[in-house]
Amino acid sequence: MTLTTQVSITNATTAPTVYLPAKDGAPEEYRLSTPGPWTRPVRPIASRIAYAAAHVVPMAWADNSPGAPAVIDWDSTLAYRHELWSYGLGVADAMDTAQRGMGLDWAATRELITRSGAEAKAAGGAIACGAGTDQLDLAGLPAGQAGITAIIDAYREQIEVVTSAGANVILMASRALARTATGVQDYLRVYETLLDEVDSPVILHWLGTMFDPALQGYWGSDDIPSATKVFADLLQAKAAKIDGVKVSLLDADHEIALRRGLPAGVRLYTGDDFNYPELILGDGTHHSDALLGIFAAIYPAASTALQALDAGDAHRARAILDSTQELGRHIFSAPTLYYKTGIAFLSWLNGQQPGFTMVGGLQCGRSLPHLVETFRLADRSGLLTDPDLAARRLSDLLSVHGWRAGS
Repeated sequence: MTLTTQVSITNATTAPTVYLPAKDGAPEEYRLSTPGPWTRPVRPIASRIAYAAAHVVPMAWADNSPGAPAVIDWDSTLAYRHELWSYGLGVADAMDTAQRGMGLDWAATRELITRSGAEAKAAGGAIACGAGTDQLDLAGLPAGQAGITAIIDAYREQIEVVTSAGANVILMASRALARTATGVQDYLRVYETLLDEVDSPVILHWLGTMFDPALQGYWGSDDIPSATKVFADLLQAKAAKIDGVKVSLLDADHEIALRRGLPAGVRLYTGDDFNYPELILGDGTHHSDALLGIFAAIYPAASTALQALDAGDAHRARAILDSTQELGRHIFSAPTLYYKTGIAFLSWLNGQQPGFTMVGGLQCGRSLPHLVETFRLADRSGLLTDPDLAARRLSDLLSVHGWRAGS
């Protein structure tokens, strides 16, 4: 038997069928589902503050190979942000999802922040942007307190770019600080100095080593309880300058314990892309808001869940978020730092970028079997918004990789 086509579309009302490779590479027929019953909000979402951490789309014809300066397709990149805003979500920009430190250089980041800030103002959308230290040359960074001073100045430069763009500041974890700091006091000097200087409360971001191994020992210790005490003490001392904290350690118990002890007025923005349903819904006393990379992949479902929560239907909200959890855990599976590839892949399947490409060539960060499973899980979650298009594009990808349905 020869399967002459990888995609079969009989009419506009029939779900397409695509042949996918099974674990042994043999073709298996897969019929796609219909998109979920997702809705755009008619009023601002009120029950939770929710940011989706957005990715960037490269210019298709440009040299976006590893090590090359990023060349961005601004039309597609900014249109994606408008799509997120249309679902009532805020945009967290220039974060690790936008490939900070993994293909997006500071020159492109600066332009991204400026452009996104202007688009947010025009759209009336919420935006927060990452301020870090990635303009520094780590190899040339001086040791000791001269290095710490250079790190503070680098943060200041980026904070000015973010605030000038009209965005809220997210203080990102710094590879330069992790490399230069000799103890807790160096971390406190940097963060206390910056928090004393900012005009408006900021979001602090603690990014775990599963997302960036170069951040090992952040807050002065490899021991998470010890690092947490330093972090929590800083929050207590500088609470008036802190809007919230985004904790990305993929540890729900740690987040819940930290959340219980936060100073009044300081939010916990979950960065747990594994356990977000239970953390966002909360325990009846405390809950987490959201600043999540996975929300960039599941934004129609995330928005609809939060709308249900606004309407008092916590059961439906939890059911919707739960239905996406397997997809989230797959996209963020180890090595977790390559989760960005899954975000861009779904963006391409859904027609939001012209090609499955990423700055720094990061589209090669996941295997073909991983991407095929991402396709299946997204479909089962109702997150392939145009099943016909998604099926055709997936079949094109399989063909380019040398897999043909046939025997």
